[in-house]
Amino acid sequence: MDWTLFGAMVTGFLAIINPVSSAPIFANVTAGSSPEVRNQVARRAVAIAFGIILVFTVAGNLIFSLFGITLTAFRMVGGVLVMIVGFEMVHGQSSRVHAPSDEDQEDSRESQLTVAVSPLGTPLVAGPGTISTAMGFAGDGNLVRVGMTLAAAALICAVTLASFYFSARLMSFLGKSGMNVVSRLMGLIIAVIGMQMLLMGVYAAIAGYAGYTHPR
Repeated sequence: MDWTLFGAMVTGFLAIINPVSSAPIFANVTAGSSPEVRNQVARRAVAIAFGIILVFTVAGNLIFSLFGITLTAFRMVGGVLVMIVGFEMVHGQSSRVHAPSDEDQEDSRESQLTVAVSPLGTPLVAGPGTISTAMGFAGDGNLVRVGMTLAAAALICAVTLASFYFSARLMSFLGKSGMNVVSRLMGLIIAVIGMQMLLMGVYAAIAGYAGYTHPR
């Protein structure tokens, strides 16, 4: 195995997923949930994210071709979704996901677990950037490269899971007021990230129509 290439893959996934910066976001969207539910959300979110990476690593080009979509369009939609999440965090909006009612505990519990799909599983962990990175590392579908790509992704997903578990300590350390401040700051950052993703998509679309290649 080419350890230099594997190291580059690990570094690439680490940079694009950024497990450390994901911890405050996880802490915010699971605020008010029990430790048991938070752990379930963490495990489910990482499992979903890795599943998405697995699918697109193995059959990404086929899926895009099958539905007639492009990575550019995927990046633009992902940017919009990320911006929406950021705006909600900036304005301190919440739902019963964060404050479950006593009358419907089972439905409320399931609602709390839905954040594992969105925004945590995707687009936070397995967003357009992660998917494009995985597809790029997999290259032409060589089994060795695919295996190395999945191994690198699994390693960073494990680090991300650890950061989610650690977020509970972060919540305890900052307290409610501190989490509100962090939540709004992270919401602003997330909204900017979403805007950046959207602008990159728009730029790539315009450049594509103009016959140019988007710089990477």
